[in-house]
Amino acid sequence: MKDRIGVRFVKGFIIGASMLIPGVSGGTMAIILGIYDDLIHAVSSLKQDLKANGLLLLQFGLAGAAGIVVLSGLMLDAVTAWHKPMMYLFLGAIIGSIPPLYKKATIDRVKPLNVGAVAVGSGIAYFITMFPENMLQLATGAYWIHFLVLFIAGIIIAIALVLPGISASYVLLMLGMYDLTLKAIRIFDLKYLIPLAIGVVVGTFLTAGVIEREMKRHPQFTYMLIIGFMLGSLLEVFPGVPNRSELLTCITTFMLGSGVILWIGKGK
Repeated sequence: MKDRIGVRFVKGFIIGASMLIPGVSGGTMAIILGIYDDLIHAVSSLKQDLKANGLLLLQFGLAGAAGIVVLSGLMLDAVTAWHKPMMYLFLGAIIGSIPPLYKKATIDRVKPLNVGAVAVGSGIAYFITMFPENMLQLATGAYWIHFLVLFIAGIIIAIALVLPGISASYVLLMLGMYDLTLKAIRIFDLKYLIPLAIGVVVGTFLTAGVIEREMKRHPQFTYMLIIGFMLGSLLEVFPGVPNRSELLTCITTFMLGSGVILWIGKGK
């Protein structure tokens, strides 16, 4: 990878920060920043070149963790205090992510079958929004049960991290763990964070090879499917029409979210 360490840190920080936004995929952000293929390859072929791949993952991992830790408290406070404007910020970020992905998908002539992938992805994302909240309840009994539940949740979150178009934060919302996780990060609750992190690492290594293979075999279908995922997630993120007092603020945050993501993806 040609990026210098400073550039890697900035990109990793942005990816980590984006993972805090429900509906915005860290994998999608990595694609927009032009580093997704390198990261997935580094995970799936770690043993082949442990030093180079390990260093790459360590640099991006530390930067991503910094983005999460630095901004998690601010994000929690902002979503609580300004719910609807923040949700419009998220909406803008999701919509702003679509043009760079569409540009990648249409490098080659679009096949009719791949157009159908948008509908399939939207349908899957909408189906996920129908799951009941707090689907995965945190156990309150023995710690090993608590550990196991969080470990399983970490694996589920890892799939969302690796698969572009699926938001890890949205999965946390679905599992009823979004606020809990942000609070745990803020107070460094290791009993909560360690099993969750172990599950994320295990899940990442289990799924990265599969995703890399499919991205190489069927790139256009995969990108169209990702776009479908993102379109399908819009309904869940949409907080309703703002009232008159919030209208200007919501328009501003929407434009800010979409503008920043489009600027990041410019030229990618």
